[in-house]
Amino acid sequence: MTSRKFVLAAVIAVATALALPALAQDATVSPQPSNNCAPTDKIDGSTAAQAQQKLEAAGYTDITGLNKGCDNVWHAQARANGNPVNVMVAPDGSVNQETN
Repeated sequence: MTSRKFVLAAVIAVATALALPALAQDATVSPQPSNNCAPTDKIDGSTAAQAQQKLEAAGYTDITGLNKGCDNVWHAQARANGNPVNVMVAPDGSVNQETN
């Protein structure tokens, strides 16, 4: 392999290694919280898909950044009547717009 082909192969390998994790992530769906919760936190079994369904049923669109906190509250960014808002889905299933 010539040095030019070797450099090109190395660049492609590095670019692929950097791009694959980003492609594997889905910005709209996040897994259960991981190591930043206290050992005493009891994480419920609610899923991102369930939280998204509740937000959509409440009339929110363009839901992104769906993340679950250690308190079992789902947080996301969405649109309400075309305007960007921060929203949350509480453990009891209620949907609320967050205020700043």
